[in-house]
Amino acid sequence: MADVTLRDVARASGCSVATVSRVLAGTRPVGAETARRVREAAERLGYRPNHAARALRSRATGTVGLVLPQITNPFYPALVRELTHALHAEGRAVLLADCDDDPVAEAEYIDDLLSRRVDALLVIPADERRSRDAVAAAAARVPLVLMDRGCGPGIADSVAVDNSAGMALVLDHLAATGRRRVCFLGADGTASAAAERRTAYAAGSGALDAAAPERVALGDFSVEWGRAAVDLVWDARPDALVCANDLIAVGALQRLQQLGADVPGDVAVTGFDDIPMAALSAPGITTVRQPVAELAAEATQLLNRRLASPGAEGPQRAIRLAPELVVRESSAPRAGERGLEGASTAVAVS
Repeated sequence: MADVTLRDVARASGCSVATVSRVLAGTRPVGAETARRVREAAERLGYRPNHAARALRSRATGTVGLVLPQITNPFYPALVRELTHALHAEGRAVLLADCDDDPVAEAEYIDDLLSRRVDALLVIPADERRSRDAVAAAAARVPLVLMDRGCGPGIADSVAVDNSAGMALVLDHLAATGRRRVCFLGADGTASAAAERRTAYAAGSGALDAAAPERVALGDFSVEWGRAAVDLVWDARPDALVCANDLIAVGALQRLQQLGADVPGDVAVTGFDDIPMAALSAPGITTVRQPVAELAAEATQLLNRRLASPGAEGPQRAIRLAPELVVRESSAPRAGERGLEGASTAVAVS
């Protein structure tokens, strides 16, 4: 069967092709009765819009490019899901690229997406410094929003969780449960989320123990590093391991169990992100929950604002969202200590 065209819908509804186009595209107001006839005719005939033809006419493809550092990190599939839903509700499709934490590959993917005429870009940069040139060049060509991580000031609109507030929640909780010899297991490099969490730990942990800011081990955001990091710090007998994300926390918990350490009796373990594994671990891992749906919604709104006024210079916006502390068994108070009790308790930051 041949594709149904606007002309077919016009003939069936008794309207002009121009009127049919306005009704189905929603570009200009049309009388209610006319709009009803057009939509009924389109549904009866099985009309489907030709996005490629529309793109040629409008120079807009209805697509948004999304560049991720590593899709194997369980935090990102949840974010992709929310973004896909939010953008679909706006009539936009998503083209996904995974640069595997490589800024060179990231730059190549950005160029490829631009060559495919995406209307806008969402980018979670692999590295704050090394990603900057490619991201800035892309932001000069299409609306671009940075998510979860930044590339320094003056590049583009951005939305991310408040990492400093999240780390403060963790440290306050550990202090309330009597922990003092805390140690930070984090990620090296200049990804902004890693640096912000590392800096926030250094700024806040001194209130628990003057030596705590120096008890830091840096690797990457992986389960493997979490296991290896425990071996590096265990001789110091920390009573809490503050992990920069949940993958590190899962690895640390696994290694502590192999060593016969009691969690949380001997040592508490905390993470960041609240990926599914954090709740499924035994014991469940206390962590900082990122508001993933809100991240996606804010990013979509920022893109819509730029797409609605192409070429407009307006001031860049940097949105920071409040995290939540989710308290689980991995940091429960030790016998005789008072503090925040109960599993899976969410404590919101205002």
